[in-house]
Amino acid sequence: MSKNTHEADVAFIKALAELLRDNDLTELQVKRDYAEDDSLNVRVSRHTHMTAPVAMAAPAAPMAAATAAPAAPVADTMPEDPAAHPGAVTSPMVGTVYMQPEPGAPSFISVGQQVREGDTLIIVEAMKTMNHIPAPRAGTVKRILVEDGAPVEYGAPLVILE
Repeated sequence: MSKNTHEADVAFIKALAELLRDNDLTELQVKRDYAEDDSLNVRVSRHTHMTAPVAMAAPAAPMAAATAAPAAPVADTMPEDPAAHPGAVTSPMVGTVYMQPEPGAPSFISVGQQVREGDTLIIVEAMKTMNHIPAPRAGTVKRILVEDGAPVEYGAPLVILE
């Protein structure tokens, strides 16, 4: 490998690290082929200490209601890790979540809705491909843990079915 290629690889890895940071991702893996027996495999990851994401929690009560009665502690109403819930449906890939088949269309699911096994719960777009995420079993949608258009990582909880 020439020095020029080495410097280009270092710049490429730095760009991946910036992409990781700028998009709040925890891991990227890329394989770059140069020739038949010459390639570069790069895995860039970072360790984050994160509890249940706040952005994915249910919307807070209106301010007037919040001042009228004290809210229950979050720890009492939500499990610490939604992914540990036995009814959690997790993302099979990294991508962007879409709650409806196209802009302006009704959402696939809503809280309290009954779903059958195989019904589409959401779409995760990955690499310009729309991947329908099916219900693994029949049940009731208890919680939706993601917002439309939000980025999602592999294994992130999307929906709680009971």
